[in-house]
Amino acid sequence: MEQRAGGQVPVGGDSREAAGGRAGLPVDDLGSAVPLGGGPVRRVVSLVPSLTEAVAATAPHLVVGATDWCTHPAGLTATRIGGTKNPDVRRITALAPDLVLANEEENRRPDLDALRAAGLAVWVTDIRTLDQAFTSLHRLLTVGCGLPRPAWLDAAEAAWADPGPLALRPRRRAVVPIWRRPWMVLGRDAFAGDVLRRLGVDLLHADHPDRYPAVPLPELMACEPDLVVLPDEPYRFTAEDGPEAFPGIPTALVDGRHLTWYGPSLAEAPTVLAAQLHAGASRA
Repeated sequence: MEQRAGGQVPVGGDSREAAGGRAGLPVDDLGSAVPLGGGPVRRVVSLVPSLTEAVAATAPHLVVGATDWCTHPAGLTATRIGGTKNPDVRRITALAPDLVLANEEENRRPDLDALRAAGLAVWVTDIRTLDQAFTSLHRLLTVGCGLPRPAWLDAAEAAWADPGPLALRPRRRAVVPIWRRPWMVLGRDAFAGDVLRRLGVDLLHADHPDRYPAVPLPELMACEPDLVVLPDEPYRFTAEDGPEAFPGIPTALVDGRHLTWYGPSLAEAPTVLAAQLHAGASRA
């Protein structure tokens, strides 16, 4: 996955706000100025499923374009503009959005550069922890989109304020595959890794130099994990596809949206994920 570029301003820092103030423009999570027009944001195109849900749940009328993978909220009527890795720049431009929402990991820099070259304002998020998610979502919604802070964001922060009582005890050392053929797992600086850490699960590959390393199955088994966590996205692991590869090791099938999306689903994520992790940890 793409590395953080040198000199970027970290999420949540006061220096980021100061930089935006000096330029007279708001800045995104990467510290880049976002040339919003003088009027209110009325049309948004989102290239990230979780951000689509975050904005649509706050202001349903705002999202006019979304990717083919944007499945929430239910009933979303926005024009589909391709995938996260291959958005249709011409179609997005034709929608005349006031703001395009992206993520430094989900979306490719050449696509974002092409959108900027077409004269569109692009706001890029960079989210690797829950704390970053809360800060980033607040700024995107209130500064970027000009919306009031939504109640669901308060509920999400409250839900994660003290998830300790829900966490696995004792803590489990886990591998978390996100793909098969080849096997790939959560590594360093992964948002989902921070979510699991707060629920009593420590990633065995948290110190790997790659964020999503490819690790052969024999090496995964050699790690002797206490638990294997199998989300249903991006690879759709199921009871019939995944657990059989790890005989004798407890496996937890978890909801990928609650594990990896930063948006309204965060409010119920601790309860949902904890139940799935406890069920898996008790199953050999």
